[in-house]
Amino acid sequence: MQEYIVSARKYRPMTFDTVVGQSSLTTTLKNAIATDKLAHAYLFCGPRGVGKTTCARIFAKTINCLSPKENGESCGECESCRAFDQGRSMNIHELDAASNNGVDDIRELNTQVQIPPQIGKYKVFIIDEVHMLTTAAFNAFLKTLEEPPSYVIFILATTEKHKILPTILSRCQVYDFSRMSVENTIAHLRNVAQQEGYTTEDEALQLIAEKADGGMRDALSIFDQMVSFTSGNLTYEKVCASLNVLSTEYYFKLVDYFLSQDVPSCMLLFNEVLNKGFEGGNFIAGLASHMRQLLVAKDTATLPLLEVSERTRERYCEQAKKCDTKFIYRAIKLCNECDQSYRQSHNKRLQVEICLIQCAQITAGDDISGSGRCPEKILKPIFSLAMQSQLASPRNVVQVQKPIQQTTNTETKEITRASIPTANPVASAVVPKMKLRNLGPSIKLSTTQQASHTTIQETRSLSNEDKPFTQEKLTFEWHTYVERLPIERRAMAMRMKNMMPKLINDTTFEIVANNEQIAQYLQNMKEGILKSLRQNLMNSQIQMLIRIAEIQEVQHISSKPALYQKMVEKNKNLQKLTELLKLEIC
Repeated sequence: MQEYIVSARKYRPMTFDTVVGQSSLTTTLKNAIATDKLAHAYLFCGPRGVGKTTCARIFAKTINCLSPKENGESCGECESCRAFDQGRSMNIHELDAASNNGVDDIRELNTQVQIPPQIGKYKVFIIDEVHMLTTAAFNAFLKTLEEPPSYVIFILATTEKHKILPTILSRCQVYDFSRMSVENTIAHLRNVAQQEGYTTEDEALQLIAEKADGGMRDALSIFDQMVSFTSGNLTYEKVCASLNVLSTEYYFKLVDYFLSQDVPSCMLLFNEVLNKGFEGGNFIAGLASHMRQLLVAKDTATLPLLEVSERTRERYCEQAKKCDTKFIYRAIKLCNECDQSYRQSHNKRLQVEICLIQCAQITAGDDISGSGRCPEKILKPIFSLAMQSQLASPRNVVQVQKPIQQTTNTETKEITRASIPTANPVASAVVPKMKLRNLGPSIKLSTTQQASHTTIQETRSLSNEDKPFTQEKLTFEWHTYVERLPIERRAMAMRMKNMMPKLINDTTFEIVANNEQIAQYLQNMKEGILKSLRQNLMNSQIQMLIRIAEIQEVQHISSKPALYQKMVEKNKNLQKLTELLKLEIC
């Protein structure tokens, strides 16, 4: 039985012309050999599996060839080339610095440097993973690297150039190897498949190339694995199943659902993806990549950026024609935001579902902004609009009357009043909810309630009589005003919640501030406070006095019993409740 050799070794390039994806570097090396302008030290750096060690071996073989070809390649027939191909050449030495990284190993190398070559012109030392050498080993190697014998050439290879000492870098010619492009990887895999007699689909090879992430050795290793799984028939579906990669068919379907605003189908498709074992984070990242591909396919100038097979490129171009550019911009924005917040979210599935709903509602027609940079996160109704039709019925329509002018004691005001339906006069009344917080009521009004509350205030301001009010009503309206303060005055609102307006006479109340700064803030807000209280309490004679608290009035409560005693002073019923329930303050 013939010995099996993996594709990465079996199809390893033996000449510069067969090296894939590094044409500029191989051309430079061939020209240097042809003109006999060889440096004494080279540094090959780049990602794994892109041909660094392979190029070093080809370079060492070529410079020792006894009868090189005119194009700068080795002949492959002389004694030196045959010795190299059979692995018995004494002119080429390879050192793995990952396991031989000490000072003693470098000293042994320095000893071998003194021995001239037996066949050929040069003795080549290839040191792989040179960044693994210790600092002491680097220092021991410096002198030999700087001034080696004329017949010695060093080729250092590394995947981490930044770990090499600057003194080493300055003594070498540096060659940076680039990652393999998807097209080059697909072409090489297709060539290997043809020589081995395998049947392949371009989409399957593209998937392998993307999985390899620019490394040819990784691509060939995955290729061998897929050949074993598919018995030599590499189809897109089988490769997806083996590599546990989500098929792009899901994303094409999903974008079609977005364009048709089919939210239920989006949710069901995402559920199917989850049932297959894929994580929501990977799914949303793949969707963002798919939207990016659509954006690239939108313009013929950017089509070269689409590193996919020809058939897949046609599908992207076809779907890109259906998508508006603003839709793609906003979908990418939403997917990116979802990807960023996915890890911090406690309900990860809901996070992705909200993103899908928002993407499906982009094409509604009334929410596409000019630039598409800042999508509004508004979820529109996704179910039946029956409720909206009910709200639009004639009996629920609020009719707007013409402006009514009424004269108060001081001035004439023009307002617009909304008529209240006679069928249900209580329906338009707004009853704010109260809750105890910081020893005072807290009122929160929705946007609709605030609009209705403002209309009621304007209606009350038309009264010609000043109505009396109590301490309770004053406190209630005080906290109502505090709750409506804007967010930039949150700090002041928290202080005002703890202030209890004290009614001195029928129309005047007093506010006690803890310090001069707070008193000055209240003085600046005085006009707005009085305007609100006069409208709500229907009394235009209300006045506010601001006083700075005396030293004995400023009480700092440091314990729970003291806080309880303070609360009892304000409400005697609290003590009765405590005694009735037999509670203890501790």
